[in-house]
Amino acid sequence: MPPYERHVFICENQRDPEDPKGCCAAKGSAAIRDRLKHLAHEAGLKGRVRINASGCLGQCAHGVTAVVYPESVWYERLTLEDVDELFREHVLAGRPVTRLLLRGTVAR
Repeated sequence: MPPYERHVFICENQRDPEDPKGCCAAKGSAAIRDRLKHLAHEAGLKGRVRINASGCLGQCAHGVTAVVYPESVWYERLTLEDVDELFREHVLAGRPVTRLLLRGTVAR
């Protein structure tokens, strides 16, 4: 099987609610992953695009984080309302969504 055209990792790390770092799971990351998976399925992208949960991506302070490969584009503070745009623009069209980029990173 050839590599995926896009591989999206959504942080679903869980921490104790008292942990000052917080965690993406508590901010709705599972719903974001589920929506992305649904959109990929609807678009018939099986075998071309993969959407995965990941453990901690090390960006806990930045809300729900995600990274899209092969471009290595990092996103922060994702919400369910951002998912359709992220899917349409980046996953389908290959155009990173500038407003969602992890601060301090640039899209390649």
